[in-house]
Amino acid sequence: MTRTAPAPLPHADPSHLKTKSRHLREIVAAFSDGVILLDTHRRILWANPYALQMHGVETVEALGADAADYAARFDIRYRSGSPGAADGRSPLERLVSGDPLDETLIDVNPHGSQKPHWTYRVRSLVLRDDDGRAESFVLILDDETERYDAEARFEQFFRANPAPAAILRLDDLRFLRVNSGFCEMTGYDEDEVVGRSIYEVDVLEGAARRELAIERLKAGRTIPQMEALLQLPRGGDKGVIVAGQPIAVGDTNCMLFTFADLDDRRQAEAALKESEARFEIAFRLAPAPSLVCLRERCNILLVNAAFEQETGFTAREVIGKDAVELPLWANASTGAELEAQLKRDGRARGLALPLRTKAGAALDCLVSAEAVEINGKRCVLIVAQQTAERNRSHSEIAQAIAAVMQDTDWFTGVVLDKLARMRRPEGERDHGVALTDMPPRAREVLTLVCQGLDDATIAAKLDISRNTVRNHVTSLFKKTGVSSRAKLVVWARERGLMG
Repeated sequence: MTRTAPAPLPHADPSHLKTKSRHLREIVAAFSDGVILLDTHRRILWANPYALQMHGVETVEALGADAADYAARFDIRYRSGSPGAADGRSPLERLVSGDPLDETLIDVNPHGSQKPHWTYRVRSLVLRDDDGRAESFVLILDDETERYDAEARFEQFFRANPAPAAILRLDDLRFLRVNSGFCEMTGYDEDEVVGRSIYEVDVLEGAARRELAIERLKAGRTIPQMEALLQLPRGGDKGVIVAGQPIAVGDTNCMLFTFADLDDRRQAEAALKESEARFEIAFRLAPAPSLVCLRERCNILLVNAAFEQETGFTAREVIGKDAVELPLWANASTGAELEAQLKRDGRARGLALPLRTKAGAALDCLVSAEAVEINGKRCVLIVAQQTAERNRSHSEIAQAIAAVMQDTDWFTGVVLDKLARMRRPEGERDHGVALTDMPPRAREVLTLVCQGLDDATIAAKLDISRNTVRNHVTSLFKKTGVSSRAKLVVWARERGLMG
């Protein structure tokens, strides 16, 4: 909490203070935090401007006449672990009773408020006369509100963050906290980890650079990302990427470990490679001449067998070359028109564009093109349908790809969706949604709908309620623009999802 000094208070009449003036000068010189002064009769004599601001009042009288009145005006809660937490008396009452306060943490709020307004660290001082008798009592308040608010926000974020994480205390190398993401990834219960040492739950086991990690851990320095092998509590192990970042939790130096599930990444990479292989098979089986080019300069990356057969070019002769260098189109002006449509709309439909053969002849074609992203590269999928075979081939393209790719993922889903749009009759409404745009759960529900399962069976398979299934199906109707489960199945199968 940022404090600004309020206007100075009028100086109290020294005749009303039972403390020698030199004692007051010592207090003012030694402390810049909040200061409250009491006499031996428990009366509040004086408070500095910061102490008033720290209680949200403007006058000393608003703090209360004495220690008991103060306790009636302000609710005090001692922080867990602070001395006197179970006492129940206010700091002023404890101070005048001769109970010293030292680095005690309290939450303060006006009486009746539900949420603590301020957090203070308090300590006490007894001023004595020359004979050693107590003459007055001083309570000193140090504002810790911002710090503890920040720690509370961190605690909420740490608990809610789905990314697996654990906090290790550096002085004894024992775990202080773990979040739900860590428990879900490893199968540990929280109480199976918290309080145990890193030697019992070794998050650096099998680390690629274990010696460096241990050295950095002992020094309280950042541990760079590295692969490790976590031993699971019920047997087996899990590959992870682990990293460590030193942090302070309260007054405790700690190490925050974060994790990424390496098994999921490896499975995703394997699935991607499998998908790429399926795409290539499906692409090569398409009956119409088709090619994939880089978006810039139309540099050719891949052509199918129909392209080689119809044009006479082999894949080796065209891959790596651009449309102008080859040249790909018999008419340069219509090639420029295709480029203009792609720049303007990101797609082209039914563009009359003669495809040049190796012998120099021109094949009359209707060309459709879609911008796609493949392996992070901006590409264009081009299908050149010979005019004479247009009606037959538009259907066969999607059917050939769907027959091969019955288990597509994001890579092939993009391409299939683009091809499904190409063969949509002119004027038919395009709702713009693709399989790859849908959340994972929606795709799971759609897959089971395509298998002909009813809501109850889908709910049992996915371990969700029937209402949730119905909500997903209704949402699928809205997103795809269809009005029945049968039409929804047709929509999905046009995009290669066979159930």
